[in-house]
Amino acid sequence: MENQPSIMARKTKEEALATRCQLLDAAQSVFCERGVSHTSLHEVATAAGLTRGAVYWHFENKADLLAALWERASLPIDTTLEEIDQKFANDPLARIFHRTMTIIQRIATEDDARALMSIILLKCEYVLETEAVRLHLVEAREQCLSKSAADFQAAIDAGQLPATVDPHTAAFGTFAIFDGTCFHWLMAPERFDLVQLAEQTFRAYLDGLKCMGNCDATQAS
Repeated sequence: MENQPSIMARKTKEEALATRCQLLDAAQSVFCERGVSHTSLHEVATAAGLTRGAVYWHFENKADLLAALWERASLPIDTTLEEIDQKFANDPLARIFHRTMTIIQRIATEDDARALMSIILLKCEYVLETEAVRLHLVEAREQCLSKSAADFQAAIDAGQLPATVDPHTAAFGTFAIFDGTCFHWLMAPERFDLVQLAEQTFRAYLDGLKCMGNCDATQAS
């Protein structure tokens, strides 16, 4: 039989985790409604039905809150991306395509992923107050860009793309498609099907990259 102190410790840990989740849910809701810059930690606490002290116990500031929201939305996606990397270990282009479309699919169908993308693209004014938020997102984006550029280089090395393709430029192009389709869909979700449009656009983009060698040869002649 478990002793009383261990039961109490576990209960305290579970309660702390529940409070943290409660605060994250409230922050996500209020950030989506009012924007990051126009939301105070006191308002997050009020929305969660907790005290401001509870917020500061778990999070240092709004940047810390947003980083935790990013992590919460990213963790299940990261697991799926790892599975894709293993499944398409010898097919870099397929890896690039399925990684991108997996994230798009999650944004289209999962509340946490969609809310986070809405906050990042529509509800976060990048001013001095939110500089820490911007720096966190830039760091996360740089990691994703580095991974994408490495995959494009692997596709070039495997002969799937011509050597004239610059992997870093190709990675930025992928992000432009991703950000653009997500932005316009979040502005007016009824306007088009996010997954369908993103898939069509990204396939056309990859097909265009495959043709770059032929296009360059034609222009040279």
